[in-house]
Amino acid sequence: MIDFTKEGKIVITCYDRNAPFLEAELQALNFKIDGVFRTHVALRGSLNDCIFLNMHLRTASHVLYEIHSFPLDHIKDLYKVINELPWEEYIETDGYFSVISNVKHETVDNPLFVNVKIKDAIADRFRDKFGERPDSGSNLDEAVFQFFWKGDQASIYINTSGDTLIKHGYRKIPGSAPMMESLAAASLVASGWDQNSPFVNPMCGSGTVAIEATLMATNRFPGLFRDDYAFMYINGYDAGVYYGLKKDLEEKIKPSPDFPIIASDISERAINASKANAREAGVAEYIQFEVCDFREATIPEADKGAVFFNPEYGERLGEEEELELTYREIGDFMKKSCSGYIGLVFTGNLDLGKRIGLKPKRRIPFYNGTIDCRLLVFELYKGSKTVSYKKPENNS
Repeated sequence: MIDFTKEGKIVITCYDRNAPFLEAELQALNFKIDGVFRTHVALRGSLNDCIFLNMHLRTASHVLYEIHSFPLDHIKDLYKVINELPWEEYIETDGYFSVISNVKHETVDNPLFVNVKIKDAIADRFRDKFGERPDSGSNLDEAVFQFFWKGDQASIYINTSGDTLIKHGYRKIPGSAPMMESLAAASLVASGWDQNSPFVNPMCGSGTVAIEATLMATNRFPGLFRDDYAFMYINGYDAGVYYGLKKDLEEKIKPSPDFPIIASDISERAINASKANAREAGVAEYIQFEVCDFREATIPEADKGAVFFNPEYGERLGEEEELELTYREIGDFMKKSCSGYIGLVFTGNLDLGKRIGLKPKRRIPFYNGTIDCRLLVFELYKGSKTVSYKKPENNS
């Protein structure tokens, strides 16, 4: 059994380019950062801190707690180091574990071979000591250990998350081209929206951006929607700590926001999916849903706010030409109808982004999967026509 209160190295992974926004989240949660890298952030903390982080972080992928860091020059030396670690302190003999490896070394041409080496070393230690061994496999639904090796340095961690944190647990109907929840959250952190003024999401698709905005505005964290993490299968885990944090999450929820959040789409099917996902997240009553072309979306009259577009990128032949007009009309709509707002366009087509016809104040780089994307941020000065906000009558 290990001490969940003992301080050690924590590495929190994220989508490539999301680290600055993960850092902002961690600072808001009062964690001191040791280092920020392209795909992860490092800090010091305990396994109980890892429980807290898994339940609170919106922009992360996995939360890792270091077991051992060591020099390693050749794959032939890996088995001995792993076999000598006290694995019986981490998992039970009748338990289950899986291994993930991230390796860049000249002596390895297949990372799966590294996984097998580590599994064998752990299993053999149990067999030698107790005459039996835990089961192992590729599923991430119980204890998970994660191995990194680059150059002459290697580290092995407890992956306290297990299944990825990029999914926040409420989205049951993903839509045709969904933005993952963690990416939507990171783009909102990056956007400059103050989480206390109107938020409008035309072309909302399955509603992920609008839902994430509402979750932020009402102080709802991802841990509300998930009840199974890999840390629960590590010896020393205290369920009382977890359920105490779960109760804290419920107590942190803010009352109904006193500003409008609006999600619209020309597709009734998309709006139905958005409503279903919002109900699952417990925020459907706070979002005004509209079936309409984006040019007809309600823009509440306000001194400030944010309007967020995530239009298609035109990935197939011939689509880009058709979308040029759409991007131009997005620019016209923001200029004429969204004065005083922050205009936000998330796109994976930088050429189409130029068709908006407005000069962005910022171009913030992201990846959506492997697609090189930008969040274009526009300051929309006052003086243009707006549409008055009408309170929704029924969001069911």
